[in-house]
Amino acid sequence: MGKYNPAPYQLDLNRYPHLVTDTIPGPKSKELHARAAKYYRGLSGQVKLFPVAFERGSGCMLEDVDGNQYIDFSSGIYVTTLGHCHPKISEGVAKYAKQLMNAHDFTTEIKVRLLEKMASVLPGDLKCFQLYDSGTTAVEAGLRTCRAATGKHEFISCFMDFHGKSGHSIGLARMTKFSGSARPEGFYLVPRPDTYRPWWTRPDGTLDTERYLEFYDKFIRESTTGQVAAFVLEPIQGWGGSIMPPDDFFPKLRKFLDERNILLFADEVLTSMGRTGKILCCEHWNVLPDVVTMGKGFGNGFPVTCMAVRTPYADAVDKISASTSYGGNPMACAAALACFEVIEEEGLLEHAQELEVLFKKHMADWTTKYKIVGDTRCKGCLLGIELVKDKALKTPFDEAGKMVYQKAFGKGLAWVPAGHILRMSPPIIMPNEVALKGMDIIEEAIAETEKELLG
Repeated sequence: MGKYNPAPYQLDLNRYPHLVTDTIPGPKSKELHARAAKYYRGLSGQVKLFPVAFERGSGCMLEDVDGNQYIDFSSGIYVTTLGHCHPKISEGVAKYAKQLMNAHDFTTEIKVRLLEKMASVLPGDLKCFQLYDSGTTAVEAGLRTCRAATGKHEFISCFMDFHGKSGHSIGLARMTKFSGSARPEGFYLVPRPDTYRPWWTRPDGTLDTERYLEFYDKFIRESTTGQVAAFVLEPIQGWGGSIMPPDDFFPKLRKFLDERNILLFADEVLTSMGRTGKILCCEHWNVLPDVVTMGKGFGNGFPVTCMAVRTPYADAVDKISASTSYGGNPMACAAALACFEVIEEEGLLEHAQELEVLFKKHMADWTTKYKIVGDTRCKGCLLGIELVKDKALKTPFDEAGKMVYQKAFGKGLAWVPAGHILRMSPPIIMPNEVALKGMDIIEEAIAETEKELLG
């Protein structure tokens, strides 16, 4: 195991962020965006709020077409966990782009090396793998695996979780009138514990995990046919606003599901690969899921994802026609293998944990210092800040969230909005000093927003 060295990723903070145009976005960004918008639809919220056209990235830095340089606090929406264009990852992809781009489902040496590395790194008996090109595809395969393994067809997931944008993965999350006429048969949603906004509390006001489990038990008995194959959830909600469970939730949920012969399916597309300071987020609570999906940081920007299954359920994968056209191609395998090696060689799990301590210390007084900050939370390099109009009522303050996002981006911080919740996911390679600079920019934007909105 290597030791973290900040030198390759250090930025001159007297120079970064480096903004050269009078307005942000600059004129070239605006012009390119206007040309794209004639044809390209369905843009994400962050692009609509801040239509920058990026040209290059290196480590923790992004540069747009106008020459403005930003500190990256989003990792390309949780994807470039190891920073932009890490040399080892880029070299691995480039090698196979010139040697062998695709061999469908056939065995290649680079695939075998990746599989062996995953088997040695992932906890417990998570030893059965299949590779994909998107998180949604991996989740869909995970659902089919759970059905094949159990002979049951129903699924339970949680309010505000996100698991993909097609087929049954949509049925695991909040639906809109544009998602379909109804939720797929056999898909059910339940509340998940949220320490800031708990549904059930103890007499002292703290979240009562047991009450959630009591509700799940009654829900399964009264609202399902008793054919629940798996409970599917994100260990920490991403899209929902970095919602983190109490520490007793996953151990108790694991026991609850075991007693009812229900599988635990952890969708770790967002939380795996060191994002929270562990390869799998569930490791924080010493919980072993039966099925796990990994993505985003799994290839550090290259489109490769994974479904991992415990050995007792491995035969189920053979029953579902699990392979895909692009999953496991040599370039993808090279990218993923390089990610595992970089995390080990550079001591990045330990560094992500160090950054967590730094972030928590920096935000420790924000809920008392600022009227609009209701809650702060952090696990590794996954952060969330809730902005509220009224702290007693915890009223979401969407206008403040939009303003803070735009102000911070205009100061040279690239990141991702989520309504009233500020979401941050800096690369785990980020030096401490750069991380603190990013937090200073966010705090400055919060202070300015509060002054403008509240006086």
